[in-house]
Amino acid sequence: MSRIIVVNDKMQQEYRYELVAKSGQMPIGFRPNVTPKDMLELGVFGGKYMTDCVDEFPASWFKNAKLNPDFYDTSINYFGVRASKPLQYWIDAGWIREEDPRGWFQWYCRFYMGRRIAGYDDWQIKRWRNIKRHLTYILNRFDVADVKSTPAKRQALLHWAVLVNGSQSGEELKKLFI
Repeated sequence: MSRIIVVNDKMQQEYRYELVAKSGQMPIGFRPNVTPKDMLELGVFGGKYMTDCVDEFPASWFKNAKLNPDFYDTSINYFGVRASKPLQYWIDAGWIREEDPRGWFQWYCRFYMGRRIAGYDDWQIKRWRNIKRHLTYILNRFDVADVKSTPAKRQALLHWAVLVNGSQSGEELKKLFI
């Protein structure tokens, strides 16, 4: 069942990890409503995020991905706005670890595929749970179906694998974090 992945990209050389869980298997309390593949197809991080790591992940994730290897393109983002901070911001905040030098989304992709790291996964899931505040802000102040309201918060949530595009009710969205 387990499989070793060897990473050779711009940020990691000969980094190895083992897939020990079934792809897509999520623990209780961690319920993103979009997969890494969905995120790449919808448009995240200006299309710039993982253009040099396509060999690490399933080819199907990139078949319809919105990517731009040359520059961050806001128009690629699902909500058409920039809602991310530079990598250096996350490094300075102490939220980047050597296992995943690109940050949370890289962790999520590897976790989704089946990599598990004791303690580290719990920390990342706790970080994901903390983004509920952005959803609560939207639900308390706006009509969840009005996708033109708060596009930056909606794009930020999408960067954390939570899509708020009016296709779900507020109650359904709240259940993601139960």
